[in-house]
Amino acid sequence: MTHSSYPPGTGDTQAPLTWHDGDMPFSTAFGDHFYCQTDGRLECGHVFLAGNGLPERWKTAETFTIGELGFGTGLNACETWRQWKAHRIAGASLHFVSFELFPMQADEIDRALSRWPEIDAERQGLVAHWPTDPSGIVTIDLDDQTRLSVVCGDAFDNLSTSPLTFDAWFLDGFAPSRNSAMWSAELMQRVHDTTKPGGSFATYAAAGFVRRNLIAAGFDLERRPGFAGKREMLCGVRRSA
Repeated sequence: MTHSSYPPGTGDTQAPLTWHDGDMPFSTAFGDHFYCQTDGRLECGHVFLAGNGLPERWKTAETFTIGELGFGTGLNACETWRQWKAHRIAGASLHFVSFELFPMQADEIDRALSRWPEIDAERQGLVAHWPTDPSGIVTIDLDDQTRLSVVCGDAFDNLSTSPLTFDAWFLDGFAPSRNSAMWSAELMQRVHDTTKPGGSFATYAAAGFVRRNLIAAGFDLERRPGFAGKREMLCGVRRSA
């Protein structure tokens, strides 16, 4: 998970980071873990993949573009890549585009993802191609049907100038109580406006102001049971024109 504006007291391109339980990264700037403490990989499947109707939608998709707010450790990208390889049709292409203010270093990504043997191949593929100094737009062809682009910098600024449109969104910033800027009305409006008609979003967040901002932006909203006993998560669709 990540953030779209600098927290008080930080002005560098790398957020203060510490480790809990050996290999779980924790942002000291935002006071939040980078993924669900129960099992971040399973949460990805429950919230972001199932919440966006994936992998079912891939069975008929020749091209598919996912937008993500918050690259963090790359966990969602790796689990999505794993699932995509298992369900994609011949010749189809996936573009996974993530917006990240504070890109992690390769060794940090490697350490954070090492707890999941299910994504060993994807972790190794990502880390092997991750630049020493990630900045600008980091583009990696993960395989001949899968491209990853990590857009480094302020999410709202970069999404405001992006020419891309998206079939699905993973909204995975730090908790709204920790970083409200990543869930602002302005950013949610831009997410909506870059979503293709009939496209979707999903998020673990269910805070009232997040829900209101997504509805105001124009999404048809649905509440679903959250992951690992969390009461709610949100998903929704941009109405077709």
